[in-house]
Amino acid sequence: MVPSGACAEFHEVAQWPPPAQQPDEESQDEMVAFVASIIATVVFIRGIRWYQDRTPVDHEFTWGEAMLFATYVFLIFFWIYGVVPHQWLQWADSELNWRPDRFMVGPRLAWTGNQGIVEWALPFTLDYRVLRDFIAVGIYVVALGGNIVMWRQWQERDQKTIAPAPTSEYGRPLVKEGVGA
Repeated sequence: MVPSGACAEFHEVAQWPPPAQQPDEESQDEMVAFVASIIATVVFIRGIRWYQDRTPVDHEFTWGEAMLFATYVFLIFFWIYGVVPHQWLQWADSELNWRPDRFMVGPRLAWTGNQGIVEWALPFTLDYRVLRDFIAVGIYVVALGGNIVMWRQWQERDQKTIAPAPTSEYGRPLVKEGVGA
């Protein structure tokens, strides 16, 4: 004879996949940490823009100013290239649950048959871990592009753009009547 609790226990253990659980506070902390790291990045960048706007090109930096600014830039590099991608990877692994055994399928449409749109369109399988890593690489690419833009803006601060002289239909500069004759 089987004990009455054994049957219920067997069905509880044999249930696969496990039922969906409500997200707990710890997993939501990962998302909050990622969003907070993005907000902190924006605040750090605004600090550089503020300093750039108030510093003339011919300003001679003292040793202390140079060290302080170099430390601030190092902090930003550490933050953008270390903390932000780390928080993304943590969030994708924990709360989003992007594992290598979960595949990108996409919605099933009438012409895709039994496959999802992503399975139908791509000649290879794409799992969520690969997508997670592509997004991390995208974070690095955006950060590198931002570095290049900020370096250029710093070097070109205080340069005034010269308004182009008006030209005729034929591309020749317009000259006022009676001037320069």
